[in-house]
Amino acid sequence: MVIVFALLALAVLVAANWYLWRRLFRDTTRGPGRARRGGAVLIAGGWALAIGALVAERAGAPFWLQRTLAWPGFLWLALSIYLLLGVLAAEAVRPLLHCFLESRARTAPPAETPISHPPLDPSPHPDPSPHPDPVPHPDPVPTAAPAPGQAVAGRPEQSAPGQPAAAQPEQPAPGQLAAGQPRSGRSEGGQSVSAGVASSRRVFVARVVGGAVAAAAVGTVGYGSYGVLRGPRVKRVTVPLAKLPRAAHGYRIAVVSDIHLGPILGRGFAQKVVDTINATQPDLIAVVGDLVDGSVKDLGPAAAPLAQLKARHGSFFVTGNHEYFSGAEQWVREVRRLGLNPLENARTELPWFDLAGVNDIAGESEGHGPDFTRALGDRDTTRACVLLAHQPVQIHDAVDHGVDLQLSGHTHGGQLWPGNFIAAAANPTVAGLESYGDTQLYVSRGAGAWGPPTRVGAPSDITVIELASKQA
Repeated sequence: MVIVFALLALAVLVAANWYLWRRLFRDTTRGPGRARRGGAVLIAGGWALAIGALVAERAGAPFWLQRTLAWPGFLWLALSIYLLLGVLAAEAVRPLLHCFLESRARTAPPAETPISHPPLDPSPHPDPSPHPDPVPHPDPVPTAAPAPGQAVAGRPEQSAPGQPAAAQPEQPAPGQLAAGQPRSGRSEGGQSVSAGVASSRRVFVARVVGGAVAAAAVGTVGYGSYGVLRGPRVKRVTVPLAKLPRAAHGYRIAVVSDIHLGPILGRGFAQKVVDTINATQPDLIAVVGDLVDGSVKDLGPAAAPLAQLKARHGSFFVTGNHEYFSGAEQWVREVRRLGLNPLENARTELPWFDLAGVNDIAGESEGHGPDFTRALGDRDTTRACVLLAHQPVQIHDAVDHGVDLQLSGHTHGGQLWPGNFIAAAANPTVAGLESYGDTQLYVSRGAGAWGPPTRVGAPSDITVIELASKQA
């Protein structure tokens, strides 16, 4: 079954890229040449880099190789998505543009045809008398008189007096074909000219549409990448909790998820995230998974700025699925060394509520999956409880254990539109705050990006959750 799915996915990928090449390179050129070959090399090479970047990251290839492949490979991945979406959307515009150009051609005034005049006789007054012939002609040979109605050779047939003139072959008018005469190349030439005009119009439309699609795709990816690299923006959300005491009204939790430090987002990006969080002056910091895409050996220096996080009640961390691709145990030790408090299926009692954390579902493959009973089983249910869990799908267990608020990430808000529709099919909540019975779930879109350093329709964020007491 896996092989069938892989072959089907490969077939779809090949067909989509052939269609992309056809619209952007074949249809915009008049014949085979360097442009078509260059387009094929560009598309095939881009996908080779993208697949190479994905494989290198997961296989733990040398970090310099990961960085070399990541930038062009992942950016091509994002660009190809929007090129394909663009040419698909352009199919609705293409026939309209053809109709517009044809209507313009029909309504345009015909070009003026120059009038040809017969050549002028250089002698305006010819002498009607015959010129004397200096060479004497021989006497004509006497011939018999022709019978009535018979034509003399070399002379046009004349009718006898009183008889109708003999039928003469009708001479065609200038530009008109005589009966039985085969058509000349004029009609065929007209058809070829018409076909040439139609072909030129098709190429023109293809170039206009292809250029517009390419410009829109490059602009979209460029702006989306700028949005990621400049760093996340702060989002503030107020969450009322019924069990929260009045003294905790206005308590601030800075929630950051999906930083994804890796071959593209490094130490400088981590510093931006830390500075943004510290500027909000939170009471508590919650890092809810997918901190890294790589080993401690490669990314330890990039994560070093996390030691600067400052909050009155400390910083806490739970694993995400990408930690289990990168050596979760090593990263748990590393974040502890940097001053964060890992919550591995554990709970801590803060002055006004309980804070708990569970491992990510991906940890089940290593025997370290989420354990809600261990984290929440013996707690005082009269106290408010905030749970850190990377994936939103863990909300159902949170509801069963009486959690008041779950903080999650994982979805990236879809990251690349229309990826939000795909994320919605796999997660109960893609982004924002929703209620599930007496339990509320907040999902952050994340601070970084995985794969392409690009976001479209899902801007990155760091969320400051301000808890509100219903008793206040």
